[in-house]
Amino acid sequence: MLDTLITSKTRLKLLLKFFLNSNTTSYLRDLEGEFGESTNAIRLELNRFEEAGLLNTEPRGNKKIFQANTKHPLFKDINSIVLKYIGLDQLIERVITQLGGVQSAYLTGNFAKGLDSKFIDVVLIGNQLNSDYLIHLISKAESFVNRKIRYVILEPGEFSDHMEEHPEALLLWKV
Repeated sequence: MLDTLITSKTRLKLLLKFFLNSNTTSYLRDLEGEFGESTNAIRLELNRFEEAGLLNTEPRGNKKIFQANTKHPLFKDINSIVLKYIGLDQLIERVITQLGGVQSAYLTGNFAKGLDSKFIDVVLIGNQLNSDYLIHLISKAESFVNRKIRYVILEPGEFSDHMEEHPEALLLWKV
C-alpha cells in the first residue's frame, strides 16, 4: 500500500532505512551500495528529507552521516506508518499480546537494520510460552503481513548472550 502512495522506490527505501529503527545511521556511498542505485537519486531524496527536517546530519571526516530526526513532529507518525507497512503492528497485536508469558520482543535481522525483507526476524523473551499456540498465531500473522516470520524464544537469562550477536536489535514490545 505504501508503495502505491510513495512512487519513488528510493524514497520508500530511505523511509524504511531511517524510520523503522531511529538509531540507524548511514552516509551516501553506503546507501548507494546498499540500495544499488545511483548516488544522484539517493542524494536528491536525502536532501528533500533534510530540508524538511526529517533527517539530522553530522559530519564525520569527509562523510555526511544521516539519521532520523526523532524530535520532528511527524517522526512518530511516519514510524507508525512504516511499522504498519511492514506489518509489525499486526505481529505485535496478533501474536505477542495473545501469548501472555512474553516479557519483551525484539526485531532483529534486515528490518532492524532498516532494510526491506521477505522475512521478519523476532526474538521473544519470556517463560513457559506455548510453542504450538505460537506457531498457530504466527501462521495467522504471516497471512496478514505477507512475510515469513522467523522467531527465537529465549529465557530471560539467555537474553544478553543472544543480543551480543544482534547489536542492531530493536525493542518492539516490553511488559
